[in-house]
Amino acid sequence: MGKAFLILADGTVFEGEAIGATGSTIGETVFTTGMTGYLETLTDPSYYGQIVTQTFPLIGNYGVIPEDFESTRSWVKGYIVRELCDIPSNFRCDYTLDGFLKKQNIIAICGIDTRALTKRLRESGVMNGMIVSGSEVDEGTINPEKYLQEIRSYKIENAVKSVQVHSGVLGAGPLGEGIAEDASAAGARGRLSPSICLWDFGAKANIQRELEKRGCHVTVVSSDATAQDILALNPDGIMLSNGPGDPAENVGIISEIKKICDMGSIPVFGICLGHQMLALARGCKTSKLKYGHRGGNHPCKDTQNGRVYITSQNHGYAVEKDSLPSFAKMSFFNVNDETVEGITYTDIPAFSVQFHPEACGGPHDTNFLFDDFIKMIASSKGGKSNASE
Repeated sequence: MGKAFLILADGTVFEGEAIGATGSTIGETVFTTGMTGYLETLTDPSYYGQIVTQTFPLIGNYGVIPEDFESTRSWVKGYIVRELCDIPSNFRCDYTLDGFLKKQNIIAICGIDTRALTKRLRESGVMNGMIVSGSEVDEGTINPEKYLQEIRSYKIENAVKSVQVHSGVLGAGPLGEGIAEDASAAGARGRLSPSICLWDFGAKANIQRELEKRGCHVTVVSSDATAQDILALNPDGIMLSNGPGDPAENVGIISEIKKICDMGSIPVFGICLGHQMLALARGCKTSKLKYGHRGGNHPCKDTQNGRVYITSQNHGYAVEKDSLPSFAKMSFFNVNDETVEGITYTDIPAFSVQFHPEACGGPHDTNFLFDDFIKMIASSKGGKSNASE
């Protein structure tokens, strides 16, 4: 391993060792607190444009398992870990995490104090950063001033459009990394009811898996689909997926979602970015969080029964509580900072959550929300759906 450096926009420099590909990369530096699920993190399109820091110290211990991927490739701009395991131990493992990073051309760094980095991001807020390795640091030193202007000028733009390179359908991807589909899901695929349109803004594969486990026939449409395109499919329900970037940037998509909502007849379920854009379509506002919510240990409280669920999250923006209209009721809130984590709309059959009920990897506390969606569809149709219980 050669040397590598992480340079933050405030001039802070961390020295470590190069892993993955070598060179330089700039992104929005964020941290995730997940103790497991690093493969899902690396292949989640919501991380587009970001350099991801794992707060858990040892990463790579179960290697690379393509069946656990959430899309057909990695979307991160860079990767930061404290300690990289180069001898993984798992019966499902195909190869090492370092091998994956090289194959995906992801520039990464290990051996830095990720605790100190996370503390700085928590205190200062998310900031841009650059990982530099290879020929640029052969002498073992670096002048951060040389890079600061370029680092500070970086901005994530056209995020949703940029991740629209995969079909969203389970199966072999362009890199040959298959996404496994179990027999029950394959059998459910052929059923006619309920029919769900999955509006793909950068969807995690497990959203589709969870719907198909419940007997749904899922049709995936791309982010540039219009309300007319979706209505032509005559779906029983519409799923608004997760995805990357600033939700307010997607003016055209929000306009099309509003058209669906104005009809008020088709049940809608939104997750993460889908939750935010649904809220914007209904007159709410969104704003950027100081350092976001990323990881698998975020407590959210149900406003109806008072129960707290542990959730998986990955987002940098949130719906502003004070902007909710009278017909939008907050269904969940974050116990840590009281931000909006769920909305139920009383005037149309629609609800959404900021967290990930499909949670791979875990926790699965809120998986029941998919069942609630199926029940809403059945109620809307005026009869019982054919979904498996």
